[in-house]
Amino acid sequence: MKYMLTLVCLIASAVAQAQETVEMADKLRAEGKIYVIVVIILIVLAGLLTYLFMLDKKITKLEKEQADRTS
Repeated sequence: MKYMLTLVCLIASAVAQAQETVEMADKLRAEGKIYVIVVIILIVLAGLLTYLFMLDKKITKLEKEQADRTS
């Protein structure tokens, strides 16, 4: 849940900053390169989310093993 809140805050700040740099976005959109940037951003975000999910599963497994040992 913390990660989702952090992600939402990051996206909100990126959107606010993106509104200031409209000229660059217009130029990239006119040249058709904006879609490449969007795809790259989505790939990076998907990779990060996958990594976090896998890490959470590993941590949960370790916590269960630790709890079994102590009880």
